[in-house]
Amino acid sequence: DIAAHELRNPIQPILSLSQLLLSKTGNIEQYNELLDTVSRNAKRLNRLTEDLLDLTKIESQSLQLHTERFNLNHVILNVLDDIVLTTQFNGTNIQILYQPQDIFLEADKERIIQVISNLINNAFKFTKTDGGTISVNVEKEKTEGAEYVEGDNNQEVVISVKDTGTGIDPEILSRLFTRFATKSDTGTGLGLFISKRIVEAHGGKIWGENNSPEKGATFTFSLPLSKEKPSQATKTCELIQCC
Repeated sequence: DIAAHELRNPIQPILSLSQLLLSKTGNIEQYNELLDTVSRNAKRLNRLTEDLLDLTKIESQSLQLHTERFNLNHVILNVLDDIVLTTQFNGTNIQILYQPQDIFLEADKERIIQVISNLINNAFKFTKTDGGTISVNVEKEKTEGAEYVEGDNNQEVVISVKDTGTGIDPEILSRLFTRFATKSDTGTGLGLFISKRIVEAHGGKIWGENNSPEKGATFTFSLPLSKEKPSQATKTCELIQCC
C-alpha cells in the first residue's frame, strides 16, 4: 500500500506537464511524438498504481462504496466519449453501438465507471483494427427466478460489452477473473479481478464468454435495482479474498 502510494506521487506531475507541453508545442512533430510516449507510459504507470491500491483495499476487505443515484445512460455515454478521445484509432473503422435506456442506479458511480471503462478498454485492446465493432448494450430485466413487477425490487440492469476481436484465450478462460490473468504485454491482469469484486460488492454478477459462431468476446455484468434508497451513504464492503 505504501509502495503504491509512493509510486503514484510522481505520476501526476509527469502527466500534467506532458499534457501542458503537448498543448504548447504546436506542430513540432518530433517533440509531439516524444511527449506522446512520455504521456502514454505515465498513464500506464498510473493505471498500475491504481490497480495495486485497489488490490490492497480488496484483500484487506476495506474497499468502500460511496453510493449515489445517477443516470447510468449518461455515465456510459461519458465513458465512451472519454475513451474515444484518448484512444489512437490509426485510421481504423471501430464502431461503438449504444442502445440507450433511461435507467437510474443507486450505486458507487466512480466504481461503476471503473468497471465499464475496464470492459470497454479491454474490448478495444483485443479488437482487430480492420473494421472491428464494439457494441455496448444496457437493458433492464427481471431478476432470475423472480416475477417481474414494474416498480418492484426484483429488477436488475444488465450491461454487456461485445466485440469482434480475437476472443478470450482458452488457457485463461477458466481463471478469467483471478489476479494477473492476462497474456497481454500492456495490462496488469488486475482489471477484471477488481471489476469482479466491485460488481459483487454491489450484489451483482459478472461473466465473460467467447462469441459463437461470431468472432470476439462478450463481457456482461448485472446489478440489482432497488426502489429503496440505501440506509447509509457510505459503507465498507465485506469482500471475499481471492484464494
